[in-house]
Amino acid sequence: MRNTFGNIFTLTTFGESHGPAIGGVVDGMPAGIDIDMEFIQSELNRRRPGQSKITTSRNEADQVELLSGVFEGKSTGCPIGFIVRNTNQHSNDYENMRDVFRPSHADYTYYNKYGIRDHRGGGRSSARITISRCVGGALAKLALRQMGINITAYTSQVGDIAVSHNYSTLDFNEIERNPVRCPDPDKAQEMEQLITEVKAEGDTIGGIITCVVKGCPVGIGEPEFGKLQAMLGAAMLGINAAKGFEYGEGFGCVTSRGSQQNDIFTSNNNKVSTLTNHSGGIQGGISNGEDIYFRVAFKPVATILQEQPTVDKNGNKTSLCVHGRHDPCVLPRAVPVVEAMAAMTILDNIILNNCTKLRF
Repeated sequence: MRNTFGNIFTLTTFGESHGPAIGGVVDGMPAGIDIDMEFIQSELNRRRPGQSKITTSRNEADQVELLSGVFEGKSTGCPIGFIVRNTNQHSNDYENMRDVFRPSHADYTYYNKYGIRDHRGGGRSSARITISRCVGGALAKLALRQMGINITAYTSQVGDIAVSHNYSTLDFNEIERNPVRCPDPDKAQEMEQLITEVKAEGDTIGGIITCVVKGCPVGIGEPEFGKLQAMLGAAMLGINAAKGFEYGEGFGCVTSRGSQQNDIFTSNNNKVSTLTNHSGGIQGGISNGEDIYFRVAFKPVATILQEQPTVDKNGNKTSLCVHGRHDPCVLPRAVPVVEAMAAMTILDNIILNNCTKLRF
């Protein structure tokens, strides 16, 4: 099983949903970065369960402890080990699925790949392991902050309720003011109502998260294998329940003509920029200095509180009614995870870019 993300700035994770702890090791963190523990914890708080009535009621503090790689408040350049204890597991809620495969979940594939699986909350396939990604992403954000790079994600669609695709018209200050993490207050209210209705039916619903990277310098990404959009796409599609990725105008550009889509270059005080940004800040696999923006589609959570037909590990037909505490919509808690994966990808590529510029 591959448990490491990144090339030079890397995150290696461990832990299961109902094990003693979730944790990881971040390697390649630049030395001398101010380590703001309050900020790191705040990133975990945005992902933690039990934060509103439209998320799972599992009550975890998700308190992170850094074990290494930090001295007198600064990164040393050595590996940063960390751990987050699990304290509120209800493992008995999953006993009826010990030998049964949940529809559209990872139970069947894990069992066939390894011959064994942890049925308690999905084990390693649980979205709870994204805790480690949020810690790694928070550390990456601290490094990017010193470079003037900011990353913001938000819920842009739940079901058929969507906000404007033009992020520049939105007030990002509104994102953390509602439980859905949507910058449009009116749409956020509609989304929250829809999620509440779906939850009451024992069902789930999906949606889309939009992410914007501001301040990324020109020249990040590789022109062939390792294009920046491909790296971002791989990072996003590695998130639990992610089903689609598009950057710039994505699939929406196919109805336009080249004369409408081309981003015209201009210059002001010898600084080159583009009049439009249909490309989403990336051209030829390399950042062009404009805002990088992309969207990630998330499916409805596979675990629903309704009886469904399925089979057991011996192929016998049966039915399953899942118990326990689950999210009716993954979007609100996935927003910080999308930001985290984007931050680690951008920082890793910046470090790679500095390496490729070395001359001997």
